[in-house]
Amino acid sequence: MMAPARSSDPAGGRAATYSGPVEDYLKVIYELERCGDGGTAATSDIAHRLDIAPASVTGMVRRLAEQELLKYEPYRGVRLTKAGQHVALRTIRHHRIIESFLSHVLGYRWDEVHWEADRLEHAASDALIDRMAAALNEPTADPHGAPIPTREGALNEPRCVPIADLRPGARARIVRVSDPDPARLRYLAELGLVPGAIVVVAVRAPFDGPITVRVGSGPPAVDCVIGAALSHGVFVDPIEAKGK
Repeated sequence: MMAPARSSDPAGGRAATYSGPVEDYLKVIYELERCGDGGTAATSDIAHRLDIAPASVTGMVRRLAEQELLKYEPYRGVRLTKAGQHVALRTIRHHRIIESFLSHVLGYRWDEVHWEADRLEHAASDALIDRMAAALNEPTADPHGAPIPTREGALNEPRCVPIADLRPGARARIVRVSDPDPARLRYLAELGLVPGAIVVVAVRAPFDGPITVRVGSGPPAVDCVIGAALSHGVFVDPIEAKGK
C-alpha cells in the first residue's frame, strides 16, 4: 500500500504523511536530481543508493507515479512532481533538524547523528520538528553544513564546489561535507576539515591525485594530504571568487 501511512496529527503535526520507504525514495530522488546533469534520477542510481534490487525500484517508481509524486519514463529517468518535491524537502528538513538537535542539545558527535536521524525522521511530526527548530534558534544548516529547508519547503543552497575543483593557491571556506560515513567524518574532524574552516590548496598531484591542503588562516596553519575520494566530498566557497 502506497497510501499515506499516518493521518494528519490533531496536535498540529504532519498532514498527508507517507510511509518511511516512500519518503526515503522521494528524498533520494530529490538528491539525485540535484547532482545529476539532466535533472533526472536513473532507477539504477536509486537502487544503488537505497541498496534495493532494480526490479523493486521500478515497481515502486510506477506506483509513486500513479500517485503523481513523480514522473517516470522508462530509459529516461525519474523526476519529482511539485507534490513529490514537497514531501522530499519536508523529510530532508526533519532529518537535518533532528541531526542539529542531537548534536547541539544532546551532545552527539557529528559522526553519530546521521543514522539516528535516518530512523527518527519518519516518526517525528511537523509540530515536533518546529519546536526543535525553535529551541535551536531556527538553524539554517545541520552539523555537516547542509542547508535546512524552511517550514514552507524553500531550500537555499549556498554556492560551493569540491576542494578537488580548486587550483593550487586557491583559498576557500569549507561549507559542508558529505555525512553518511562516520569514520570519514571522524577523520575530517581530526584534520580540522569542518564547516567554517579556512583552507588553502598548497599542492595538487596530477590525474586526480592527492591534494595538500593548508588548514586554518594561521599561524599556526596545518598541512594535510587528502586523497581524491575525500577531496570530492568536502565542499567549499572559494574566497578568491568574492574578491576577499
